[in-house]
This record gives sequence, C-alpha cells and structure tokens, in this order.
Amino acid sequence: MTATPTRLTAPALRAHRDELAALLHDVVAGGASLGFLAGLGHAEAAAWWDSLLPAVEDGSLALWVSRGPDGRLDGTVGWHRESKPNGRHRAELRKLMVHPSARGRGTARALLAEAEHQAAVAGVVLLFLDTETGSGAERLYRAAGWTEAGTIPDYATDPAGRLRPTTLFYKHPKPARP
Repeated sequence: MTATPTRLTAPALRAHRDELAALLHDVVAGGASLGFLAGLGHAEAAAWWDSLLPAVEDGSLALWVSRGPDGRLDGTVGWHRESKPNGRHRAELRKLMVHPSARGRGTARALLAEAEHQAAVAGVVLLFLDTETGSGAERLYRAAGWTEAGTIPDYATDPAGRLRPTTLFYKHPKPARP
C-alpha cells in the first residue's frame, strides 16, 4: 500500500534537505533524466534543493513527498506556477522521482494524482511537463491520461551524457478525485 503524499513546506524542505538530496542522488544514479549527470554529489544535490526554498516560500512552487512503509522518503513531485499575468492559470509539473527500490508500488501514480488534484484545487487549469522519450515516466503519463503535445529531438542529455529526445505532455487537472 502506498502512503499518502504530504505537502512539503519551506521549513520541512530545510529539515529534510539531506534526505531529499539522497533521493535525488539515487534516482539520477539509477539512470533517471532529471537534469543532472552521473556523478551527482550530495553537496550539489543538497544545493539544488536549497535553491528551491524561495519558490516554496512564496508559494509558486508546491512540493509533495511520499514515504515508504519503513518511513524512508521514497518519492517527490512538484509543480511550479507561472508568474506572468498571461500564464497564471498554468503550472509545470517538475521532478517526479521515485527511489529505485520503491518502484512498482504505485508511489509515482499517488504523487502524480496528488499534484494534479492540488493543482486543480489551487485554480490551475493546465499542467504541462517534459520527459525523456521512451522512459518509464513517459508510459506513466500516458497511462494517467496526459496528452502528448510533441517530441523534441536531442533536447537534453541523459545522466550518461547522451543526447536524448523529450516528449512534451499536458493535462487539464480535475478537482474531484476518482
């Protein structure tokens, strides 16, 4: 059974930064393309989480975490709301990650569903994201009802440094849970 994701406040982000850095490190080491290269160190991962604090504090970035049955942080997701006046209705889903040892237990689906629901509650009417083409994440988004908007070749490198395409997706979140 998957734990219910919980919202991460700025004080909680500070308190759990090292756990989050370890999660990011392990997910990148497992081959996930999240904007980081193989060899990501703990200090670099922790600094990246620290860089998110201003956006969490001002409410433009919403983060959720999930913990496994053992209490260990096993996943996270966030969305960042556009601040420009013509785009405040939309948000970018960012960094859905699940620890390699926790995959296959519904953690990603639970995190995604919570982020979508809370986006709708917050008045977000359009979510969008990009993910590595052919990845497990791409299959997850398709299964969760996201619509493909297109593919961009050679968009980013994977953790090993190879150029990979990315697929863009969007979804209109619904406030009611199924």
